[in-house]
Amino acid sequence: MIENWQRGFVLHRKAYSETSLLVDLFTEESGRLTVIAKGARAKRSSLKSVLQPFTPLLLRWTGKGELKTLTKAEPAAIALPLQHTALYSGFYVNELLSRVLEPETAYPQLFQNYLRCLTGLASNTQQVEPYLRHFEFELLHTLGYGVDFCHCAGSGKIVDENMTYRYREEKGFIASLIKDNLTFYGRDLLAFEAREFHDPATLQAAKRFTRMALKPYLGNKPLKSRELFTQYVLYQK
Repeated sequence: MIENWQRGFVLHRKAYSETSLLVDLFTEESGRLTVIAKGARAKRSSLKSVLQPFTPLLLRWTGKGELKTLTKAEPAAIALPLQHTALYSGFYVNELLSRVLEPETAYPQLFQNYLRCLTGLASNTQQVEPYLRHFEFELLHTLGYGVDFCHCAGSGKIVDENMTYRYREEKGFIASLIKDNLTFYGRDLLAFEAREFHDPATLQAAKRFTRMALKPYLGNKPLKSRELFTQYVLYQK
């Protein structure tokens, strides 16, 4: 049972029974959890408009089992204005959290990273990739992903920006002359460590790496947010 207000966001919601909603939340102190918002779909309910993704919320709930009952929800600020590509990027971040986080486990630093990511997406809708890559790397760190980007097996510290290094799952990087989808330049790895994604080539390499690194956590089930974004791009054409 929760007694105090907690800050949180709606990750996903869907209809439940005739008038209620089943809501997946990401909260600052309790992490990810699922609540029933009773009567939230009723015509006179104020919860229907409040329980929206990307709106900072103050929340209270009760219950000891896996499924809690929401008792209060109030906006803590206005909704972050995500539009177009930034909106679908926000859906992607929400789906990542829904898929990979253990329920009812506190991730206070990740919560702050999530808030910074959404704020970045809202403020720079045309340059979403750096914010996404930064968040993905922080998420991997939170999950205990322990790759050392500054050192490689065999040759020690990475100092040659033009040398190529091949990624081996769960083992890190090793110097290699083979160039394929698993290969990264030293300058890319040093940028990964510093979370610097200004260079377009490094940004593309970061996207390639995070897709590989997140795959064991996501499994083979496709991300719905990627499918929605693909449909959005096709519609724009």
